[in-house]
Amino acid sequence: MIRLRPYKQCDAKYIVSWCKDKEIFELWGGERFGSFPISEDIINDKYFNHNGDCVEQDNFYPVTAFDEQGIEGHFIMRFLHGDNRILRFGWVIVNNEKRGQKCGQKMLRLGLKYAFEILQVDKVTIGVFENNIPAYRCYLATGFHKSAEIEDSFEEVHGEQWKVVELEIAKEEFAG
Repeated sequence: MIRLRPYKQCDAKYIVSWCKDKEIFELWGGERFGSFPISEDIINDKYFNHNGDCVEQDNFYPVTAFDEQGIEGHFIMRFLHGDNRILRFGWVIVNNEKRGQKCGQKMLRLGLKYAFEILQVDKVTIGVFENNIPAYRCYLATGFHKSAEIEDSFEEVHGEQWKVVELEIAKEEFAG
């Protein structure tokens, strides 16, 4: 059974090990951390000394998923543009050995439950690179759908323009 807890500095070693190659690193959004390979110190510096690049002081919530066998996944939550009714998930990654076992779906469903029941948000959004098919499928299976309000965008990754597809789920759409 997967559970969630706040991220701890010691969790960085798992993220580093899951970003085992440049492709996974880039699809995770790792370029926001610099270049491949990434280190524990770089992750912890961004999270603890730079507030995950969030301007607002109380607006960055890194989360770790775990079960009886250990750390299974990670993602972050932040409010969009200071609006505490819209939450954004990001930097989603799961243990490579758990891929294809719905670990990501379980982790994100718990995150959605927390967002809607505890934080009382109206909507959760998430962006995914169009070429990240496994993550895209995971988010759709979790209940996210194409956003009607947020336009897709492009991010430069190694001089290429990668399309970011915007997805969302509203509180009333979440089956819990």
